[in-house]
Amino acid sequence: MNKKLNTYHYKGLLTLESGRTIQDFKLVYTTLGEISPNKDNVVWIFHAMTANSDPSDWWAGMVGEGKFFDPRKYFIICANMPGSYYGSVNPLDKNDETGMPFFQDFPFFTPMDMARSYEQLRLSLGISAIYMGIGGSMGGQQLIAWACLQPTLFKFLVPIATNAFHSPWGKAFNASQRMCIEADPTWKERSPEAGMEGLKVARSVALISYRHYDTYGQTQQDLDKAIENTRSESYQKYQGEKLAKRFNALSYYMLTKSMDSHHLGRGVLEAEEMLERINAKTLVIGISSDLLFPVSEQRFLAKHIPGAQLKVIESIYGHDGFLLEHEKLNDLLNGLIN
Repeated sequence: MNKKLNTYHYKGLLTLESGRTIQDFKLVYTTLGEISPNKDNVVWIFHAMTANSDPSDWWAGMVGEGKFFDPRKYFIICANMPGSYYGSVNPLDKNDETGMPFFQDFPFFTPMDMARSYEQLRLSLGISAIYMGIGGSMGGQQLIAWACLQPTLFKFLVPIATNAFHSPWGKAFNASQRMCIEADPTWKERSPEAGMEGLKVARSVALISYRHYDTYGQTQQDLDKAIENTRSESYQKYQGEKLAKRFNALSYYMLTKSMDSHHLGRGVLEAEEMLERINAKTLVIGISSDLLFPVSEQRFLAKHIPGAQLKVIESIYGHDGFLLEHEKLNDLLNGLIN
């Protein structure tokens, strides 16, 4: 598959939307396949909040030999988002101003800030055009932000289960998750392990927003009509423990703030005007049962991106449908490019 894990070192000062600055940071990114002589086969995939830069790991139904995103055909790039635990600049990195790790003082990136950092990575790779950009959820937020910054960069644009600005509903879920982490007595400790018990509870809250009533109805029924220790309860605990084994509360906390900060209309132009600048053949995809990023948000994107199509996948899996409905996504993508 010719898969490579790479590190890009940005040398310079980046001013973030918050007004804070960050100096000389790194981005970890994975490439799969080989770039064509004309550099016209680049696919840039954007991962969701707690995923990593290897889409063949978390999107195995879509990425790999014989899949839609086949490394024998495309040169696939996925950058680990700033703030993440998986290698890019994050709260455990050293703050050059203090000589100590950032921890709770990490200057979180908005999705627009992330897009600006990817722009520097793109330029360093000598890539002038991207055949397709695709991403779901928070990955879609970064994709849309970058397309607004560089309206002619992408030939095909596929934002999935995402939005132009994060909703009060979505911010409430994220605030509740941060409150779970803040309630952990260790949260204020300047330690890599700060808030890890709170992270488990936060993940349980998040999972409810990622799924749907019908998802639990089909997968977590208590067939023995249990009085206590129900399947839903054990599932929530399992998911919290599972994330805590592979992620970090400091990164999670900051990435929820990153998602909340997403708004295309923060600058001179309104969100609608920013979207109207995009010059890519765009397929916006929604998930019928998505409670966190409802279809109304994708409808807004499709309305304001010139010539965009909107397709809605029927799924019982809620927001997580964009990670699971591979066959339906394949059909839609084939229809886009053929």
